[in-house]
Amino acid sequence: MKILIIEDEIELAVSISTYLSGENYICELAANFNQAMDKISLYEYNCILLDLMLPGGDGMEVLEELKRQNKQDGVIIISAKDSLDDKIKGLQIGADDYLAKPFHLSELGARVFSVIRRKQFTNANLVQQKELHINILAKTVRINDVPVILTKKEYALLLYFIGNQNRVISKNAIAEHLSGDIADMLDSHDFIYSHIKNLKKKLNDAGCGNYLKSVYGTGYKWEI
Repeated sequence: MKILIIEDEIELAVSISTYLSGENYICELAANFNQAMDKISLYEYNCILLDLMLPGGDGMEVLEELKRQNKQDGVIIISAKDSLDDKIKGLQIGADDYLAKPFHLSELGARVFSVIRRKQFTNANLVQQKELHINILAKTVRINDVPVILTKKEYALLLYFIGNQNRVISKNAIAEHLSGDIADMLDSHDFIYSHIKNLKKKLNDAGCGNYLKSVYGTGYKWEI
């Protein structure tokens, strides 16, 4: 799962990134308005943490641009501006949640989890597809009620494919999901083949159907 932290207080941004990285999220940072606008135009995120008071512009304009582009990224406003008007305006424009500073990182983590679960997994903690059961809260995978041990990358890939079921996912999109914006600097995306190969083998060896399909010349699709 990929998170964009739009926050100009570097110490806070790093603190949030460190905490969420420990929860197996890939985190990217934007420290000002222009960086934020560039990133939301170039990439997709599972959740965006948006400060309203940014150098160079208003965070509300970032939110408005997301909606103009019809982006489906989850958005949590994190701001010291704790006025009722700001909360109402942000939620009306399309934010999913609003958290006033200061806040506990554990609460922020819970809200990020909740937004992603609601938007991608219809608010369920347990995803069930035939013989495959995933407990999103416990981060466990079972096939025919037998545990399957996945690496962090493999687990992230599995959720990514299921969350985009029946959509063809390009290799570039997969690379960005696993590596964040540094994917643009990689010479090749060959590393994704290894993760996908290992994921498919573990699922198939455990008795899971062949739901992860290669789409020639394009990418991959999870289809049941």
